[in-house]
Amino acid sequence: MQPRIGPLLTLEIAAAMTRARDAGATTWSGSFDLGRSEATAALGPDRWTLAGDVHPWPDGLRARTVYGRDGDGWQAVQRFDGGLYKLVPTDWGAPTFEIDGIKMLPTAQVSPWTDAERKVALIEPRGKRVLDTCGGLGYFAAACLGAGAAKVHSFEKSASVLWLRTRNPWSPDPAAPDVANRLTLVHDDVANAILGLPDAAFDAALHDPPRFGIAGELYAQAFYDQLARVLRPRARLFHYTGTPNRLTSGRDVPREVARRLERAGFRTRPALDGVFATR
Repeated sequence: MQPRIGPLLTLEIAAAMTRARDAGATTWSGSFDLGRSEATAALGPDRWTLAGDVHPWPDGLRARTVYGRDGDGWQAVQRFDGGLYKLVPTDWGAPTFEIDGIKMLPTAQVSPWTDAERKVALIEPRGKRVLDTCGGLGYFAAACLGAGAAKVHSFEKSASVLWLRTRNPWSPDPAAPDVANRLTLVHDDVANAILGLPDAAFDAALHDPPRFGIAGELYAQAFYDQLARVLRPRARLFHYTGTPNRLTSGRDVPREVARRLERAGFRTRPALDGVFATR
C-alpha cells in the first residue's frame, strides 16, 4: 500500500475550523484523519498550517464526502472505475465506502469498525490463520489482528477499493511495522484464487461478498466446497448475507446460503446479519 496522504477534511471539520477563524481564534484542535487522532492547526486568514505544512482554505465542500489535498486544492477521495467508488465519512469516525451510491458497510446504528469486531469475535481469531475472502476497507483484517490472529490472508478484487484503502487511515497497512508479517493483502478475485490455496490451510474464515446480483459466484456451491477444502476440521466461518429482497421477493438468502454450506460439510446457524458455520 502507498503512504497515506493527509490531512483529510470533511464539510463538518472545515466548517468548525472556519468558525474558529472567524471568531478570532489562531488555532483549532481536532481530527484530520477521520477520528484516529487529534492535532492542532494554526489558523491564518488565507492559509492554515498543520505539522509545518501549509494548506489553502477549502471551498465548496459537500456533505458525506472525504477530501484530501490534490496539488493546490482539495479533491474528494473518490474515483470512477466502471462505477463511482467513494470514501464516505460516518458519525463514528471509521468511514464506509459507496459504489455508485450504494453503501457497502453498516453505519446507521453502529460503527463499521465495531460491526467488524462483533463479527470477527464469532470466529475467535486468536492464534489462528484466517482467510479474509473479500477484504474491502480491511476492517475484518484489522479486527482479527487486534484480537491476536497469527496470520490474516486477505483478497480484494477491486483496484479501486484497494486505492481507497491507501487513503483511509482506518485501513490496516500490510507494510506497517506494527502489522509485521501477519497480514497478506492480495489483489485477486478469491473465486479463482481459492483454487490455488492448499488444503486445510486456515483455522477460520470471514466471507463478506458483494450482494448476490453482483457476485453470484461467491454464493455458489462450488465456492463453498472450496471453502470447506481450505479450512481445517472444526474451523469457524462467518458469512455476511444481509437480507436482500426478502420483503419484495420473499427470497431467503441466508437460508439458501446455510443449505449450500451444509451440503459442503458445515454446521450452520443464523448469527448477526449472516450465517455462522463450523467445519
